Amino acid sequence: MNQEPAMRRLPALLIALAVVAALGACGKKGDPEKVPGGNYPTTYPTR
Repeated sequence: MNQEPAMRRLPALLIALAVVAALGACGKKGDPEKVPGGNYPTTYPTR
């Protein structure tokens, strides 16, 4: 068996996995917590 085609795809696969992992860390994680004594609104707009 020739391993060369699989070895050519390995760097592209690793880059794709790195991009997916990085994008998974982005985005909104939830509404901010209310700060005691703060003057921020207690309700936040939703989409």
